[in-house]
Amino acid sequence: MSRIVLKAILGFVMRVLYRPEVEGMERIPATGPVILAGNHVTFIDSLFLSLLVKRPVYFIGKDEYVTGKGLKGRAMAWFFSSAGGMIPVDRDGGHGGVAALMTGRRVLEEGSVFGIYPEGTRSPDGRLYRGRTGIARLTLMTGAPIVPFAMIGTDKVQPGGKGRPRIAPVTVRFGAPLDFSRYDGMDRDRYVLRAVTDEVMSEVMELSGQEYVDIYATKARAA
Repeated sequence: MSRIVLKAILGFVMRVLYRPEVEGMERIPATGPVILAGNHVTFIDSLFLSLLVKRPVYFIGKDEYVTGKGLKGRAMAWFFSSAGGMIPVDRDGGHGGVAALMTGRRVLEEGSVFGIYPEGTRSPDGRLYRGRTGIARLTLMTGAPIVPFAMIGTDKVQPGGKGRPRIAPVTVRFGAPLDFSRYDGMDRDRYVLRAVTDEVMSEVMELSGQEYVDIYATKARAA
């Protein structure tokens, strides 16, 4: 069974079960490279986004998502290799961040859609945290526009990112594409990178309605 057919079947099942509301889908360019950047409240966010967006969406994910053991591990590996667009990368290594950045760049240079959560990890408490500047480097290196998005209600489907998914209302909201060509050639300027990232996070905050916290989510988790 082809990936397109499998995605269509799983997408149909998801729509029947959850009846998700999708706002602004037309804002995603039909062709060419584009970065989808949004909030991350639970593991299942990527599944909803992958199945709802018409174009294939590629994500960076931990390599254990395709090498997991047991029933859950095999199910995850099957989905991401057959219907999802996750690209496994060892992000825990010393060069994990660079590998993820270069993988995203390759996806965009191939004219595809790259999905990214600028917070770098799931929110520990439902609030929106400071974005990491990798997303700014990607858009400035490739010229790809950024379409901000918000996942609303997925934390009720899978609270804490664990356990069996529940039936709950879900809304996926896309904002207008952001163009940062005015910063062309400035992908190594840390002030520009921070300004671009903060603008993206501001748009995500408006779409999601979340409270914004100006610290990294990883720091909040460690506290």
